[in-house]
Amino acid sequence: MWLVKILSCIGLLSISIFSHAQKVALVLSGGGAKGIAHVGVIKALEENNIPIDYVVGTSMGGIVAGSYAAGLSSDELEEIMISKELGQWVGGELKNKYDYFYNKEKPNAAFLSLKLSLDSTFNASFTSSLASDLSLNFALAEIMAQPSANANYNFDSLFIPTRIVAADIFTQNEVVLKSGSLSHALRATLSVPFFYRPIRIDGKYLFDGGIYNNFPVDVAIEEFKPDIVIGVNVSSKIFNNYPYEKDEELLNNSLLYMLLDKTDPEIIPESGVYIEPDLKGYTAFDFSKAKALIDSGYAATMKQMDKIKARIQRSSSCDSLAKERNRFFEKNVPLKFTNINFHGFNSKQRKYISRIFKFNKREPLYIEDIKTGYFRLVSEKYFRTIYPDITFNKESKSYQLEIFGRPRNNFNVEIGGNIATRNVSQIFLGLEYYYFNNYLLKNSINFYTGSFYKSAQAKSRLDLPVFNQLYLEAEVTYNNWDFIDADDILKQENTSTVLVSTDRKYSFNIGFPVGAQFKGIINTSLINNTDRFSNSSIFTSADTLDVLDVSGLRAGVSFSRNSLNRKQYSNEGKAFNVSLDYFNVKEKYEPGSTSTIEEEITDDHDWFRAKATVEQYFRNGKFSSGYFFEGVISNQPFFSNYYSTIINAPSFNPLQDSRTLFLENFRAHNYLSAGLRNVISVRPNLDIRLEGYAFKPLEAIKQQQDQQPKYDEVIEEIYFVGSAGVVLHSPIGPISFSVNYYDDAQTQFGALLHVGFLLFQNKSMD
Repeated sequence: MWLVKILSCIGLLSISIFSHAQKVALVLSGGGAKGIAHVGVIKALEENNIPIDYVVGTSMGGIVAGSYAAGLSSDELEEIMISKELGQWVGGELKNKYDYFYNKEKPNAAFLSLKLSLDSTFNASFTSSLASDLSLNFALAEIMAQPSANANYNFDSLFIPTRIVAADIFTQNEVVLKSGSLSHALRATLSVPFFYRPIRIDGKYLFDGGIYNNFPVDVAIEEFKPDIVIGVNVSSKIFNNYPYEKDEELLNNSLLYMLLDKTDPEIIPESGVYIEPDLKGYTAFDFSKAKALIDSGYAATMKQMDKIKARIQRSSSCDSLAKERNRFFEKNVPLKFTNINFHGFNSKQRKYISRIFKFNKREPLYIEDIKTGYFRLVSEKYFRTIYPDITFNKESKSYQLEIFGRPRNNFNVEIGGNIATRNVSQIFLGLEYYYFNNYLLKNSINFYTGSFYKSAQAKSRLDLPVFNQLYLEAEVTYNNWDFIDADDILKQENTSTVLVSTDRKYSFNIGFPVGAQFKGIINTSLINNTDRFSNSSIFTSADTLDVLDVSGLRAGVSFSRNSLNRKQYSNEGKAFNVSLDYFNVKEKYEPGSTSTIEEEITDDHDWFRAKATVEQYFRNGKFSSGYFFEGVISNQPFFSNYYSTIINAPSFNPLQDSRTLFLENFRAHNYLSAGLRNVISVRPNLDIRLEGYAFKPLEAIKQQQDQQPKYDEVIEEIYFVGSAGVVLHSPIGPISFSVNYYDDAQTQFGALLHVGFLLFQNKSMD
């Protein structure tokens, strides 16, 4: 009997020793947004006291693996994944607090941008990426800075030992990352070709680890030699044979299948556990469905829990895990920065960037200072190729910001325009060239051409990191507008506006930031405008046009802000502009055959004008409501006759086609206007828009019988504008069909279908 008891005790002791020695490795596959399901898997394992001794991942699985290894709990991971910030990081969006408006320019009609690197021998190389990684790069650097420092940049010394898998596409080999910057490793394993730019580690550009090993079970076995492997696959790429019945369904994901390695469930050892969440209906881009994806991972793991517990006798309680996590984070050193290290910049360029960060070695910077400086820098698109990291200096016991200068695109080509059912179709071409030394010089030229509108603009902008940043800009702009009869299907009368308007502007601008949200511009311009027009809508080939030349000086100051989410047809954000201008011009009027004036007139005019425009949207789910307000106050005088006066008066242009129409009732020297905009998002890229506006001229400009202007101060005179339309937001710009109403005798109802951006340069008097 005593022998049986001894043998039993020996058996129990053996089981105890074996279970205590059991080591568990968790392997997480790639799969884009579907990798968020891994968080649900970890959550289920933690709740059931299943230990995780090692974690290995690739692509999105690498992000989850590295974050968990850095000490983030499943709850913290879930909070990040379901937050609005994740979508902003992945999509390259910036929080309003860091969305610096200073470097943003007026939207143009481009829908395609080709970024080139042009060297001194005029050799050009093309680089492309579909998504901006600005927010993602800094978020990874900030979150992983302290865990990396705590582990002394050894992945075996993290809270949980980890391996992150990346790919070297030049030698076509996987790269297993086990030391160095954890944020570098995570960013490398996310570098899907054509989507995110690759980053350089140990002299090599590395890409998404899923290209050569999307399910790195072999890496876990080779690196850690665990007793149990729990493999989680969120990739649908598991076909050993051609999927005849599914090929058409899978064809849309053909690029994903070309870029990612096949995930093979059979590589899991017999002692391990294979988990595959049910992710049918989800795509690699469904980051907005994070909660449902996490729930799918959790449910799939719970279904396997009995099997998992049968194979893993050892347990790890949540309390003990929390204590270990706290001990790891107790080593955290506060994020205080005493240096900025530059990689790939000369001394003058380093000085320029340091001044953007307001850095001097006498005073340390803190994480908010670093974040502010970083987003100020990358608000200029020339610097959007830089890559940040945060490293720890043991000697000073402080952190350093590392700024890596990846190949910069110093030449940019933009192509765009629109096709419309009226004769307002146009083509847009823009060219930009940058030069960076102890200043940043940007030279640009762009063209619009079409039967209705032609324009050319050249700019040279010099950015200087002085006085909290400012730029000096020289600008030359030429615009030509040819208002002719539009073939509108709802046109009621055979009337037309006979007006050809040409303006030329030679400007010098000084721009400066006003906080993060606003930009100020001080401008001085020489203007030279020519308007040729008829005083009657009935015009024959025997008639001659009036010719009005206006030339002189314009000077003013403006403050603006624009956080609208789209160039055109926005449904989120806010735009604001307020300006004060002084005009001193000479008018030279030459009457044509339709004028009652017989002699040429020359006159001098000067006036002040204040203008304010505000628009904002409030979004709640699929519905957005917004308002629009605009007001103008001026002491602008009359010109020689009614049409010369109305042509040069400020105009109200609330709709997409307003600037393509000459609307006499919506022009005045002084006016107030307000409107409501309602947008229903049927799908993320398909909107129904309903808009209505009221325009109140404080002094309406009317025509007397002798073609002279006069003010009509009728209080109740209000003009209305309405629009109903459908907009599809496509890769080549909006595809819009709208029916519009104006309180205007010549153009009361109109319909417009256009594909692309219907945008124009500002007129010299705007």
